[in-house]
Amino acid sequence: MESVSVNKFRDNLKSLIEQVVSRHEPLKVTRRAGEAFVVISAEDWEREQETLHVLQSKALMQQIGESVQTHARGAGYRPTDEQLDEITGL
Repeated sequence: MESVSVNKFRDNLKSLIEQVVSRHEPLKVTRRAGEAFVVISAEDWEREQETLHVLQSKALMQQIGESVQTHARGAGYRPTDEQLDEITGL
């Protein structure tokens, strides 16, 4: 994660925010007193929240584990060619 001083952040606010949003990479902003904060795009923050929700849900993690085992055995769901075209938009 890139890190900049709060002064550089303030002086280059527009370009640094654009960088955070377009690259989907958080930016650590450090203050002279030593405390820091992180700037992240709303889209990335929402994705992180969804990930945390899944990781904190025992039922969802169990479903994922079962799905991985099913896939490893080659016994998972196999969509038809028509369904694959619909899914991929072809």
